[in-house]
Order: sequence, then structure tokens, then C-alpha cells
Amino acid sequence: MTLGRTWNGERESPEWEGQQKEHEPVRERVRPPQQVQQAPHPQQHQQQPQQQQQQQQQQQQQQQQQQQVLFQQQQSATRTFIVRGPFFGLVGFCSHINTIQVNKKPYARLDMIGKGGSSRVFRVLNGANDLYAIKRVSLDKTDSETMNGYMNEIALLKRLEGNSRIIRLIDSEVKAGPGGSKGHLFLVMECGEIDLARLISEQMREPLNMVWVAYYWQQMLQAVHVIHEEKIVHSDLKPANFVLVRGQLKLIDFGIANAIANDTTNIQRDHQIGTVNYMSPEAIELPEGMRRLKVGRASDVWSLGCILYQMIYGHPPFQHLSVYQKMKAIPDTDHAIIFPEYTAPTMPTQNKQGLSPTGPSTPPKRLEHLKRRVGRPVIASMQSCLCRNPKERALIPELLEQDWLNMKERQSSVPASSHF
Repeated sequence: MTLGRTWNGERESPEWEGQQKEHEPVRERVRPPQQVQQAPHPQQHQQQPQQQQQQQQQQQQQQQQQQQVLFQQQQSATRTFIVRGPFFGLVGFCSHINTIQVNKKPYARLDMIGKGGSSRVFRVLNGANDLYAIKRVSLDKTDSETMNGYMNEIALLKRLEGNSRIIRLIDSEVKAGPGGSKGHLFLVMECGEIDLARLISEQMREPLNMVWVAYYWQQMLQAVHVIHEEKIVHSDLKPANFVLVRGQLKLIDFGIANAIANDTTNIQRDHQIGTVNYMSPEAIELPEGMRRLKVGRASDVWSLGCILYQMIYGHPPFQHLSVYQKMKAIPDTDHAIIFPEYTAPTMPTQNKQGLSPTGPSTPPKRLEHLKRRVGRPVIASMQSCLCRNPKERALIPELLEQDWLNMKERQSSVPASSHF
């Protein structure tokens, strides 16, 4: 029989490892010291969770550091901004906002504030939380003439830089697209809080306020006077192309503007351009045998007259007509433009302009009990702008000198508007 040994070297019978003999007292088997498991000390119970927590915290810190490194490397794709703006206040905390890079400078894209054709306009923030607007233009389907128009807009904005009535161009870049596509054009500009179209729409719910009209009419005249002095015709003046920046109107969108040659007073156009509601007769009329249209500073004056008409009556002079009817009526000297002596606020409708965008519709309800008289000098100003003969229209300096625009009570007046 083979005998085993105890931990101290003494031999022991094999029965010790099995059953205990009946005549022998029950003895506790002694284990070697290295195999004896001692009960943990109470302090160890406290130390182990603390050590685990410390290890977890260290791991979390390492993960956060790695994430920060990745975040900085991918800054061109996502960034974190606190949204602040002079007229928007604290909008919120936004993480992982898509960004747009212009000349390697990232801008956080907040929302789209305008679009038209191949263009999109976004409200953005730079790294210092300054608010700007980025105009992104797709160049895939542009021809050489359209591309020249875009480049012309950049050149004109640079030429007019520093004027308080013209929107400021911050930066620009043309980016090539993948696979040899033309890519996009990016323009970084000042961001307007609201455009004149919306201001007019809101104001038309209130009785006629001539202080409000005179305040913004004067700023529009000043803006257009600036570009005319630089021999530039805008050609697409409308309420949406005047925006409010820190309480002051500024002129935007020079995509179809053009410079007048030094020895001429008009520029030639191969196509009709502009928005029909504000388009001058000479921009629409196409006599037989003529393919090129002549438009000059007087064309902008007509458009201004249409805007003033809308500020007084709530709609442009030809708004009630269909597009085809407008194209016929605007150059038609037999189609009289009506200048009512009274105007009244209107109830808001589904459409901001109160009419269907595709044609004539039921006009909005007029609040006759709030109607106001329109002064004769104001009507005379509209008539002087809306002469169908360009040579008979008023000049901008003449409009700026009119008495109703410089009335004494305006010197200390501020329009009642929530946008100041």
C-alpha cells in the first residue's frame, strides 16, 4: 500500500483521505498554509471598489482624450458650437453640427434661410460664434454666361466693400467637385435678421405708419444711390433683396447686376431678367427687330416705385394680374396705375402676399375701420417713379430731397418694430 505524506512530512494512511475510522476521534484536517484562504479584512472590501472606480475613471479619461483627438481631426465634418447672435439670443447648445469650409475656415451650418434655382443660403456660425450667411451655388449645370454672373457678383461686392448700405462679403471660394464635376461656389456674407418683404407683410396688419414708410424708404434710396454712383444697375430690386442687419437696411443679391460702360447710360441684356412684379417696362418690352434690351438706372427707379407702392397699399401695382397679363400691362400706357387716396390694413392670409403665387386670387380682408389717408406728396413720389417713359422718371437724388421724406418729426422717431 502506498502511503501519502502530510504537509509536515509525516506519513499518513490512505484512509485519512477517504472515510474516518470509527474508533478514531474526528480530527480537523490541516491544510498547508499556502492553501488556506483567509477571510478578507474589512478595509479590503472598501479598497477594492475604490481601486475599481479609479481604474474606471482612468479608462474614461483615456477614452475622452482619444475622442478629443478624433474630434479635432474630424473638425471639417462636425463641430460643437454655442449658438449666440445679436438678434437671436441664446438659441441652444448644439453638438455635431455639419460644417461648411470656405478657404479652410469651418462654419457651423444652422439652418437654410433661402433657396432659388441652384443656390442655397445657410445661416452659419464661425468658431468665435459670429453669425454669417453662406450662399452655396451648384455649378454643375451652369453655362459660361451664368458663371460670369456669379463672378460679377463677387467683383461688385468687393468693389462696394465698406459701404454701410451694401451687404458685406466676408470670403468666397470655388470648389471643384468629385470626378471632374464643376463643384460649388461659396460666398460668406453678413447675415440679415429679416428681409423687407417680411417686414412689409407684418406692417400691413397695422394702420398706415408714414414714419415707418419714410424710415425704410430713405434707406432703400440711399442703398440704390450708392450703386448708381458706381455706375451699377441692380436690375432685380424687390423687397426680398433688402435685409435688415443690426437695424439697418442693406442691399443684397448682385447676381444679375452689371456695370454701365463709362460712355453709356444703359446696358444691353440678351434676356429678360428680374422679378415680374417689379420689372420695368423697358425690361419687358421687346420691339420687333430688337433682341437686346436696354435697361439703366431708371429701371431701378421703377422697381423702387413698385416697392413704395407695396409699402403703402400692401401689394405691388400689378399683383392682381396673372403673369401673362402683367407682361402686357406693365409696358402698356393705356393700362392706368391706380393710386387710392386711402389704405387700410388687411387680415393675414395663407400667402404672405395675400394672393395666390400662380395667379389672381381673392384679396385679403381689409379692415376699413382702420383706414388712413395717403398724402398727396407720397402719391406724387410713386407716380414719379412709375412713369412708363424712363426719361420722365425721377432721379434718386430728387427722391431723397422730397419734403415728406425729411419731415421734422422723423428726426427723433424710431419705427415701432420688434426688430430693433
